[in-house]
Amino acid sequence: MNRVVHFEIHTDNPQRTAKFYGDLFGWTFEQWGTQEYWMVMTAPKESKAMGINGGLMPRKGGKPSEGMGANAFVCTTDVENVDAMVAKAISLGGSLAVPKSAIPGMAWLAYCRDTEGNMFGLFQEDKTAK
Repeated sequence: MNRVVHFEIHTDNPQRTAKFYGDLFGWTFEQWGTQEYWMVMTAPKESKAMGINGGLMPRKGGKPSEGMGANAFVCTTDVENVDAMVAKAISLGGSLAVPKSAIPGMAWLAYCRDTEGNMFGLFQEDKTAK
């Protein structure tokens, strides 16, 4: 109990954001009826991989400011190679927020920002990380 079961990405441009995450992680997006809300599928329905799906919606309020820390939940995605995914995020119009660092004996972790300024984490398991 008390597990996160859904996430939401708030954006100024839903189409641009869907393209960014679709190209970066292979996620798919499906508009929910006629609402300005898109369901985010992080894996096919038949996948047995652990994880959650989410939603994408127009932002209400201001865009996060440069240099501002997170003011919302930050979702972190398990990836095969943090360096490659940081480079890919940047090539897709994102930016590096916090450089890769070791969680000693566990993993590598970096934080990026998407095209809308939202922060997200990239996590690469590596028990030799120092």
